[in-house]
Amino acid sequence: MRFGLFVPQGWRLDLTGIDPAKHWETMLGVAKLAEDGPFESVWVYDHFHTVPVPTAEATHEAWALMAALAAATKRVRLGQMCTCMAYRNPAYLAKFAATTDVVSGGRVEMGIGAGWYEHEWRAYGYGFPPAGERLGKLDEGVQIMRRLWTEGTATFDGRHYQVDGAISRPLPLQDGGIPLWIAGGGEKKTLRIAARYANYTNFSGDAAGFAHKSEILAGHCKEVGTDFDAIVRSANYNVVIGETEKDVRERLEWIRAQYQPHLPADRLDAAYQSFATGPLVGTPEQIVARLTELRELGMSYAITYFAEAAYDRSGIDLFARKVIPELTD
Repeated sequence: MRFGLFVPQGWRLDLTGIDPAKHWETMLGVAKLAEDGPFESVWVYDHFHTVPVPTAEATHEAWALMAALAAATKRVRLGQMCTCMAYRNPAYLAKFAATTDVVSGGRVEMGIGAGWYEHEWRAYGYGFPPAGERLGKLDEGVQIMRRLWTEGTATFDGRHYQVDGAISRPLPLQDGGIPLWIAGGGEKKTLRIAARYANYTNFSGDAAGFAHKSEILAGHCKEVGTDFDAIVRSANYNVVIGETEKDVRERLEWIRAQYQPHLPADRLDAAYQSFATGPLVGTPEQIVARLTELRELGMSYAITYFAEAAYDRSGIDLFARKVIPELTD
């Protein structure tokens, strides 16, 4: 099994209380921790406003961070989970990503999805088109990016996007272009787009949900004639880990306290439950058992999020020492 680590960037209220002048230092410190340890990749989110509610707290822009991390790290691969296709013109996005890949020495991953956070869509003037239109943009945008990364030029006359002789040079350093992660579990369209174009997928991380989405993806692969087994299936996880169950409870209470000043009571309870009920909550032994079950279902890449990473790295260290070695080849 392979492992990635989310860098705190503010979107999940995970830089609150830290002087903005020290945000980059904090984010880079977590990325360097991943680089020095057993993690294969570091990740950011592509969002503009905090969740679960918009606040005045900082949310750093994903692709600016990608470029900065490309220059500031040497080993770890660099991804976003996931870029919203409609936030940027796909030809421009392909150009930006290719440049970042060159800066990084060929370490960029392209997480891409249709987008869902209505508040920030409308706040930034993108409207909020129906799901079918957002998914149509995802499909067309992926085609444009693939052409630009493999051929260096693209002409495309689609329903949503048109490019006429767009040039993207230099090409990404990676053979075949930047790997595509099609994120989302929509069964009729998103997973079908993934079957056509994805190197990686990213969807439901609980055992039952993962097995079901995998079955749907396999069906789409059969219909479109692609190799299901060649697509790496991944999932994202909130990790709440402690040496003992008491330590786990204390970390969960820290998470509640971290969110409390920023959320109304109903949202606070929901946010707390999203951490408390996740698959990767427990002692190292409990988490290894759950990941082992998921690995048997075909989940081979876990991207982990630690709510406390900007303030306390002991959980990351415990996971790196006692979980990852039990699951890596």
